[in-house]
Amino acid sequence: MRTIAVAKRVVLELLRDKRTLALMFIAPLLVLTLMNYVFSVNDTTTARIGVVNVNTKVSQNLSDTKHIAVTDFSSNEKAQQALKDDNLDTVIVNKDEQYYLTNANVDAGKTNLAKAALQGAITKANVSDTQTHIATLAANLKNVPGINVANLAGSTTLATIHNKYVYGDANTTFFAKIIPILMGFFVFFFVFLISGMALLRERTSGTLDRLLATPVKRSDIVFGYMLAYGVLAILQTLLIVVYTVWILKVEVLGSLGLVLLVNIVLALVALAFGILMSTFAKSEFQMMQFIPLIIVPQIFFSGMIPLNTMANWVQWIAAILPMKYAGDAMTNIVMRGVGFGEIVPDLLVLLLFLVLLTLINIVGLKRYRKV
Repeated sequence: MRTIAVAKRVVLELLRDKRTLALMFIAPLLVLTLMNYVFSVNDTTTARIGVVNVNTKVSQNLSDTKHIAVTDFSSNEKAQQALKDDNLDTVIVNKDEQYYLTNANVDAGKTNLAKAALQGAITKANVSDTQTHIATLAANLKNVPGINVANLAGSTTLATIHNKYVYGDANTTFFAKIIPILMGFFVFFFVFLISGMALLRERTSGTLDRLLATPVKRSDIVFGYMLAYGVLAILQTLLIVVYTVWILKVEVLGSLGLVLLVNIVLALVALAFGILMSTFAKSEFQMMQFIPLIIVPQIFFSGMIPLNTMANWVQWIAAILPMKYAGDAMTNIVMRGVGFGEIVPDLLVLLLFLVLLTLINIVGLKRYRKV
């Protein structure tokens, strides 16, 4: 009977806690719905290829290949610039029947698709030329005695293909595409969780109430927490970045300093986010339940799954999540080697998140101040 009495008390407390009930029963359904939509989108990969001085038949065969978009350029310089601006995935230049490919290799799947498409286009063009050659010879020699037209054969000379990779090499895998995003995600996730749990513990233990009873300003409390945990967040960020680059041997085309800068700003955003979420949680259990609602969408809309394959309203959701901008900046630095100027827009958005979340935290502490 005592066991039943204890169970009855716990159930009654849960029924009175509407927030916990919502997180337990509604949040999983929302996340599952989101996952179903994200993973059921059209994920067909289209490789964007720029061609320079490529045989007309080969170029046409490339255009006729499914999931290949071909753009003709008048010079290699223009094509390479388009590749640098992320408007192309591969540049193909023909010099004396030698095909030189420059692959961005940001997405290994697109690189392999472009290489296979070129090989198929060249083979198809050679077969067409051979058939034309045989037909011409047959027409000219059909009346010559002693020659069997049926035995005529044409020789096919396969063109040589040379591959160059802006990022990585021929063995680059899908993991290389997502590692810059994962680097930022783990920074965001652990800083968010630790900062939220820490402030929640201070609030539930009464420490925060006693602090708010003093003349200390709410802004001083928020900045103090952010300064203390910010130092820890920066150290954690340094550890993650150093381990990823030097231990996992991840190639970074851009500046390592920019990688650290983006991750540090993201860590501060996660810190402010964690503090904000802790004000809505009544227990560590509730704080953990915020993870599916806050963390899972971050990874879905960070760029790991191409956003351009999703509906516009889904892209609007991505636009209000900090991981989207951190993922874009990290991918551009690591895989494209861009400089500071190219990531300024993403950094400004992250800083805007940081300022807004900090202001909301300062205002939010007012609800706990009793004097």
